[in-house]
Amino acid sequence: MQQAKDFRDECFALAELIEPFTDQDFEHKTQFKGWTINDILGHLHMFNYAAEITLRDGALFDKFWADVTQQLASGRSLLETQYPWLDGFKGQDLFHAWKEGCETLADIYTKADPKHRVNWAGPQMSARSSITARQMETWAHGQAVFDLMGQVRKDRDRIKNIVFLGANTFGWSFINRKLDVPADMPYLKLIAPSGAVWEWNAPNTHNVITGNAVEFAQVVTQTRNVGDTALQVFGKTARSWMDIAQCFAGGVENPPPVGTRFMLRKN
Repeated sequence: MQQAKDFRDECFALAELIEPFTDQDFEHKTQFKGWTINDILGHLHMFNYAAEITLRDGALFDKFWADVTQQLASGRSLLETQYPWLDGFKGQDLFHAWKEGCETLADIYTKADPKHRVNWAGPQMSARSSITARQMETWAHGQAVFDLMGQVRKDRDRIKNIVFLGANTFGWSFINRKLDVPADMPYLKLIAPSGAVWEWNAPNTHNVITGNAVEFAQVVTQTRNVGDTALQVFGKTARSWMDIAQCFAGGVENPPPVGTRFMLRKN
């Protein structure tokens, strides 16, 4: 699957930034809920493992997820559920474990049938969707690290997988909030990192979102508020969507308030 290669490349891009860090650097807090780099890598590593075992053995994943669910029911946050699983791993040790796990995950999904169904926290999904979700999370959580370090990520057209996921979860963004899904999904016209033009839905001028594909991906992954982007949003449905867009599963999450997620200036 091309998506497995794209996931691997996304991990490499983040790993290149993190590799020189000292163990102390991993304790720095990001703008994402105050999570440290250790927290972010631990989250990515645990759910990469989950994606690996669900492809290998659905029953093993079910056991893993039942334990997570039990911890959540006892009052732990999703972040706190990873600490027992990580068993003290942090810093460079965690970085190398995460990087090795990325390689393993990419390898097994490369050989998988894209249509194979795998278990997950919600409904089953295809193997293609599973590895795309892992790329999306790596990219989205990685944004917090790039922001912290004052570095502009060199995005590539593999981000189309995330844009596609964002477009496909138009309805989910409303359903998750128990809102009626508008019948008129906006026309998307986005410029890829390569300069290519990506389009979704029927062209029109009254219900449309245009602009940079990277910024659209930032909005649907909630790493930026739409008000902090240069996206052009026209029409009630388009505006409503961009205000609540959520391309990931789970409970309702609100976008960051305007001006709270940005690239820090490197000292």
